[in-house]
Amino acid sequence: MSSVDPITLEVIRNGLASVADEMALIIMRSAYSPVVRDIMDYSTGLCDPQGRIIAQGLTLPIQLCSFPRVMHFLKERFADDLAPGDIFITNDPYGSGGQHLPDIYVLKPIFFGAALAGYATTVAHHTDVGGIVPGSVAIYATEIQQEGLRIPLMKLYEGGRPNRTLLDLIESNTRQPVEVLGDLRAQIAACTTAEKGLLALVERYGTESFAAYVAALHDQAEAMMRETIRELPNGIYVGEDFLDGLGENPEPIRIRATVTIADDTIDIDFTGTSEQMAASINCPISLPESAAFTAIRCVSRRDIPNCDGYLRPITVRAPERCLLNPVFPAACGARGVVGYRVFDTIMQALAKAVPERAIGGSEGGPFLMAAGGTWQGRQFVLNEMMVGTWGARAQRDGLEGVSNPAANISNQPIEMIEAEMPVEVVRYGLVPDSGGPGQNRGGLAFVREFRFHQDTVVNLRGDRRDHPPFGIDGGQPGAPSAHIILAPDGARRMLPTMPMQAFSVKAGDVFRLVGAGGGGFGAAFEREPARVLADVIEDKVTVEGAARDYGVVIDRSTLSVDIAATNALRAAAVSGDAR
Repeated sequence: MSSVDPITLEVIRNGLASVADEMALIIMRSAYSPVVRDIMDYSTGLCDPQGRIIAQGLTLPIQLCSFPRVMHFLKERFADDLAPGDIFITNDPYGSGGQHLPDIYVLKPIFFGAALAGYATTVAHHTDVGGIVPGSVAIYATEIQQEGLRIPLMKLYEGGRPNRTLLDLIESNTRQPVEVLGDLRAQIAACTTAEKGLLALVERYGTESFAAYVAALHDQAEAMMRETIRELPNGIYVGEDFLDGLGENPEPIRIRATVTIADDTIDIDFTGTSEQMAASINCPISLPESAAFTAIRCVSRRDIPNCDGYLRPITVRAPERCLLNPVFPAACGARGVVGYRVFDTIMQALAKAVPERAIGGSEGGPFLMAAGGTWQGRQFVLNEMMVGTWGARAQRDGLEGVSNPAANISNQPIEMIEAEMPVEVVRYGLVPDSGGPGQNRGGLAFVREFRFHQDTVVNLRGDRRDHPPFGIDGGQPGAPSAHIILAPDGARRMLPTMPMQAFSVKAGDVFRLVGAGGGGFGAAFEREPARVLADVIEDKVTVEGAARDYGVVIDRSTLSVDIAATNALRAAAVSGDAR
């Protein structure tokens, strides 16, 4: 490190990050499907010749640490069979490092002359890869063969020539061939752009010098992560959270994380987590790894480079055949909800060590609704992945209207849904009194209602009804989620959070999806009355909720705080607690 110029190191670091971000923009601007183009469920990165991550685009944290596993298999199988113009593809969680079948990886080795300079890496959630339901995510799938087309790690292009047989096979096994092939081309375009950017850096600094700076970047990231860990108190901290469970009579599904902090290392052990299940929520290990690394980065106060070095002080372990490390042929299409719960579970454990840095429970990850059928002579697939709520922190209220901390995706624009599908979004907004009460309030839950204009079969993956998002340091849980079908005659049908079969909606029915509110931070009665009043004025808290949850009495006629009544109500509550 002594021979490395720190200014040049920072220039190269930002140059690599710019290439990875440009890849992300290329995909967003050229993708065909709403899942990739609008929701932005994809990730980009660059790897060095050893397959180690050296830059990551500003995309999905919960996907990014899957690249090292995919690269491990690529290096193992194709180290002696790489050439300019090659492009690799896979989606297989078993033996190729994938996470679930809709996530298709496109990877390109990059050559500077005859020497391997690195790799461009992309992964995108494709709208449909076949299987038993539109969208290829069915909670009730029991083995991966039911979930769609498995693509082992193989060449999509060889020496610049496309593998037409494979492309025809992919096209024949999707309900959305135009969107899927279009999104693959977007990924290929991003890799081509990355090739130009990486080669420009190598040419500018020279092969040997550039390699030395990349090695220094890894070392810098490792040193900064070790400094972060040394700031945390040594100890063993256990977090435990639950998914609601499956079907009409759900049994809670446990996620348990034991976080051991020892000087400058962290070990995360998922022993005690539920076993793998005969449903599609099994979660291949690369996703829990990504969630774990994301949670630890969230408590860091340093701008750590997004490269392999920061992973070195952290170990992640899960027993084989548990929910977080399933074995073939376990289904895993709906595994995302488990990965987000891993993030929350680790955050619970870290809150016991450094509550001032932790984040209260968020909405639980994207609520997934997949509906499909035929409309105007063409098959359609509506993939909705709805997010929107953070838990509170020691410094501020939880956020709403943004993706939760472990994601970086967007809710699909209403206009795009209504323009292309027989669906009308009749309501979209925030739910008052849904944020977990606390000195800092959890973010509000969102509500989104869909009216279907034809009979449609729908699949759902929700959560956080029976186990709402947790609060920290005395903060209260957020409000639970809800999933309801409203018929035109006023009849209501409550749905499980994870139905073990598709459900039907009739033309005119409305499906209401209410997310969960974020968990609060600190005692609610310590929240300043002025902040509660501001929430009431902004319709985030009702007058009744202000009195019930915060002990703040609001005069409806003047929209002001009744100081005397507030002091009396809070004093009575404290006296009641004392008794």
